[in-house]
Amino acid sequence: PLPTQEDLAGLRCRLQRVKALAQLAQLPPVPAGASTDLRSRLEQVRRLELRIREKKARSRAVPAAQPSGNTEAAATAETGEKPPAYQRFHTLAQDLPPGLTLPYKFKVLAEMFRSVDTIAGMLFNRAETITFAKVKQGVQDMMRKQFEERHMGQIKAVYPTSYRLRQEKNIPTFGNGGKKSDYQLTLEPVLGEEEKVDGRPHLSASRLLERRKEFNRNLVNIVKQHHKAFLAALSPPMVVPEEKLTRWHPRFNVDEVPDISPAELPRPPQEDRLTTAQEVLSTARGMLTPKMEKALANLALRTTEASAGEPVVSKAPSPASTSSALKGVSQALLERIRAKEAQKLQALMTRDPRQEERLAMLGRLPAMARILRNVFVAEKKQALTIEVACARMAESYDAQMPPGEMEKHLRLFAELLPEWVGIHAIRTDTYIKLDKGKDLSLITERLTKAVKEAEAL
Repeated sequence: PLPTQEDLAGLRCRLQRVKALAQLAQLPPVPAGASTDLRSRLEQVRRLELRIREKKARSRAVPAAQPSGNTEAAATAETGEKPPAYQRFHTLAQDLPPGLTLPYKFKVLAEMFRSVDTIAGMLFNRAETITFAKVKQGVQDMMRKQFEERHMGQIKAVYPTSYRLRQEKNIPTFGNGGKKSDYQLTLEPVLGEEEKVDGRPHLSASRLLERRKEFNRNLVNIVKQHHKAFLAALSPPMVVPEEKLTRWHPRFNVDEVPDISPAELPRPPQEDRLTTAQEVLSTARGMLTPKMEKALANLALRTTEASAGEPVVSKAPSPASTSSALKGVSQALLERIRAKEAQKLQALMTRDPRQEERLAMLGRLPAMARILRNVFVAEKKQALTIEVACARMAESYDAQMPPGEMEKHLRLFAELLPEWVGIHAIRTDTYIKLDKGKDLSLITERLTKAVKEAEAL
């Protein structure tokens, strides 16, 4: 049988050690007249040099000894340390599809989480106690938006393993108006055992980036659940695999997705809450007018009722609301039309972004074909350099387009209609040639057909 890659790697490692021992054997011997102290020092140098050479030999052999998928285990076994985070978490660095946009309120919450993580990371790495009061002030200064415990509850609901929340007292307040004996909400980032510096957990910049991406993915997954319910309520119902989804249904209103219900935050013990509430009420009773007290009571009641309600999923249009213009049309025909429309929408929602870009380029070609022919007629030449053709096309096309994008369209012409447009590289220049004798209406018809075929995919 042929030797495996591991066998070859082991042989290379042994060969490196043999070479190191051979080089060590060539070192000059210790002089006979040297003192005992000098002899011991020279022996230490010889042993140290041998260890250095063996270590170099192992470092050369490790990359070849392990296949690409086992690099992390090899590095851990040889050095006793884990590889850097950008290698261990490289799969988390993949961006989400650009078509899966988030509601504005979700984007604001994602920015709040980023601000909370930034402030908490600085305090955590300085071994300071992270209180909600410190984080609230920092987030409001960074975002110029109000940040309340409700938002912290939403963050906890979206990313439950992001923070460990507690109610603690006897925490220094440093003149923020509170008492040291009062309970305060504290935050502690949840980190793994491997994320330590000098034996203490450390929230690094790479870990902050991973946490932010994880939070955004969780937000997208929440919208996906509402989108899935929307598709199920359509007529006929649609089922789109979540891993293939690249954009939302055209009739799905993202901004109508209900807000995230906050998770329950830890509260002080019951007796402390009662005492604190009585102190606040007794202090405020002499400062508020009866009308203000009644308004605050009504507001609290409405807030309680609203928080108890369940979020409503975005409703799809009811199939029963058939237009009067469709009366008398065969129900079977309507079902076939709806099924075909659902098939087109499903293809639209799962279309690859590169395919979408190509489809957009194909849609521009019928209008560009007439412009391209006019350019060659005006120049009175059989061939033009690609730079000149792109410049003339960009001047005549109704939308602003850089020369690089225009060149992509010209090359797409050559790909679809090689008998009409040809692109030739001659020495250091690239030329485009066009057959002006072709019927432009036939060219436009073929391009329109290509657009319809691409849309059907």
